Amino acid sequence: MIHKKQFWLVGIIALLLASLSGHSIAEQERSFTLLPDSLSQWYKPESKRQVWLHTMFALRRELQAVDEYAAEGDLELTRKWTNKFTAHYRKLPEMVPEWQDEVELEEIERLETAAQTGDFKTVASAVSRLQRNCRNCHREYRALAALRYRSPDFSKIEVVDDQGQPQEYGDHMEALSQTINRIKIASVDDRWSHAQKAVQQLRGQLHRLAESCDSCHKDELPRQRILGDASVKTLDELDEALTQQQPKTAGRKLGEAAVVICARCHGVHRSLSDTRSFLFD
Repeated sequence: MIHKKQFWLVGIIALLLASLSGHSIAEQERSFTLLPDSLSQWYKPESKRQVWLHTMFALRRELQAVDEYAAEGDLELTRKWTNKFTAHYRKLPEMVPEWQDEVELEEIERLETAAQTGDFKTVASAVSRLQRNCRNCHREYRALAALRYRSPDFSKIEVVDDQGQPQEYGDHMEALSQTINRIKIASVDDRWSHAQKAVQQLRGQLHRLAESCDSCHKDELPRQRILGDASVKTLDELDEALTQQQPKTAGRKLGEAAVVICARCHGVHRSLSDTRSFLFD
């Protein structure tokens, strides 16, 4: 499921970037200033509860309930969920005044009247129109909002370096890349002790990188998935191949480490982070 979501978002990103072709840099910047400033107060870090996101979840759930209970002809529950939905929906232009023209308040009144009178046919019609309104808004803004407020931003994260000093995240990642190349270069040139020393350096760098994961993740599972037992085992096998001076095995194990550690992490974080930085920073 995670991979499907990633592919979906990558596809959206590709469409967004493709739409920029043929435009000047200034036009590109204008194309991506569509999110109103007031929206940021409802997302982290300004909002601890991700209020906008939870409001969207509530609206989707409530409108589904209205639709299903109206189809069953259950007047009491149709009214109950209509009241919940309309109360949340009317808050949208208050939360983001720039989007006042995006909401369909007349359709909300039509839904309320139909629910009160038991006109289930009109309720279904109003629900259909409101669902279309939601889809239109999401088509314009949802991918941009996900990139802006829910994709990783590593610019404020620091990682301790070999000397115990704070280091910018990008600098640490560059150092990791250099260490991996150092292992490959040394093993190709049969400088086995240098390669082993670089592996030990890599272990330390990865350990310190793992300590930064709690900047976003509040449990151990994401860290273990990328920097856990599988990664340790791969590095152990790489170290053993270097000790035995086996260049082919060492090359294969270094490649496995690049996939198990680097590519797995980049597939989740880097593409979205780079796109976010390109569009908004």
